[in-house]
Amino acid sequence: CWALPTALLCAYGFFCSVRPSEPFLTRYLLGPHKNLSETQVFNEIYPVWTYSYLALLFPVFLATDYLRYKPVVLLQGLSLIVTWFMLLYAQGLRAVQFLEFFYGVGTATDVAYYSYIYSVVDVNLYQKVTSYCRSATLVGYTVGSVSGQVLVSVAGWSLFSLNVISLTSISIAFGTAWFLPMPQKSLFFHHVSSQQLSWEMKVMDCKNGSAVQDHPNVQRAPGWEDETKVPLNGEGHSAEKQSMRERKVDIVKVLKDLWRDFLQCYSSQTMLCWSVWWALSTCGYFQVINYAQALWEMVLPSHSTEIYNGAVEAASTLLGAVAVFVVGHIKTSWAMWGEVALALFSFLIAAAVYIMDTVRNIWVCYASYVVFRIIYMLLITIATFQIATNLSVERYALVFGVNTFIALALQTLLTLIVVDASGLGLDIFTQFMIYASYFAAISLVFLGSGIYSIMRAYRRQEQMQSRS
Repeated sequence: CWALPTALLCAYGFFCSVRPSEPFLTRYLLGPHKNLSETQVFNEIYPVWTYSYLALLFPVFLATDYLRYKPVVLLQGLSLIVTWFMLLYAQGLRAVQFLEFFYGVGTATDVAYYSYIYSVVDVNLYQKVTSYCRSATLVGYTVGSVSGQVLVSVAGWSLFSLNVISLTSISIAFGTAWFLPMPQKSLFFHHVSSQQLSWEMKVMDCKNGSAVQDHPNVQRAPGWEDETKVPLNGEGHSAEKQSMRERKVDIVKVLKDLWRDFLQCYSSQTMLCWSVWWALSTCGYFQVINYAQALWEMVLPSHSTEIYNGAVEAASTLLGAVAVFVVGHIKTSWAMWGEVALALFSFLIAAAVYIMDTVRNIWVCYASYVVFRIIYMLLITIATFQIATNLSVERYALVFGVNTFIALALQTLLTLIVVDASGLGLDIFTQFMIYASYFAAISLVFLGSGIYSIMRAYRRQEQMQSRS
């Protein structure tokens, strides 16, 4: 039955996302509870998350599939419990840096939550259950942000109390995860497939809420063509089950197949173009959302006035979800106009970040941040459409992982040079000016590429007409 694991996973995702203290993290670290300096928080503590996330992403990606999801889901819950326990009681720079490492573990293991459900439900339920899981996290994040804002602004609760609520919610999620059924298959190491998947099969980029269709005539990943079919729900002949259990996992073969798939996927010019934008923009997006609270703190110190970080996070999440829904119903030729659209909207993102940095007004900063998140979520959805249209589930997971890894590698380099105290250690306003310039450069690159693609398409069309 698909309902029980889906309900349990949605409950886990909801409670794991109800973290009312998160929008006020910078204020908490700079306040009397931790008494850290701005330089320590911005230039020595926050970069640790980026480094740990990058270092863990690839091994966690493989371990998630090899261990069949549930152990890694439990690891995520445990790492977040450790994170918030340390946030409550750990003192000193080194302790909080160690805390950031555990938060990196929790972020890297997110892949287990978003991929677990595909191993326990049938193919024709993918779109439905994915929407449930994504909705659970969105609702949880919104509830957490709104409740945090209300408790701080109306009830006058301390930030320490909000962290207690966050720890309690995460602990409930961790307890729920123990009841998840253990999957019998996974995409790569414990793969069970045979016939081409039906055209109804859809995959969703859970991080951004975009549904995409997988076509039946797509070439399957090497090594998956001739295996015996075993139903996802565990029904079938006992001999088939036994064969599946006894099948040895050839790690070297899996890695070779992944490498061959990687080369085939990125040999497509369209795939490469959208993947480049995905990696570049996600790098900048991570930097902006990671240090937005730091910018707001510099524009309007929280110790002297009321702040509305929770409300802003909730509003940007909900409006971004609306934008994602709307773009799914827009009919246009992204193959021709996609690069120009990426250039235009990347320029708007650059403008939003620039305004956030130069207009030292907290309400302008809040509004620019909301616009920034809406545009990014809209564009990443379009990119997902284009990338996953002709990919199998296995190849989509591979491309998503590779793009995210490249984004994190670029973010690590940017953090090391611009943010880290061992690098330039720039102040927050200079950092955001660099981020605005970064998105402007992305816009120029894709504008030039888009104009060239359009001119080439029209030239080809004219040649065809002249021949006819």
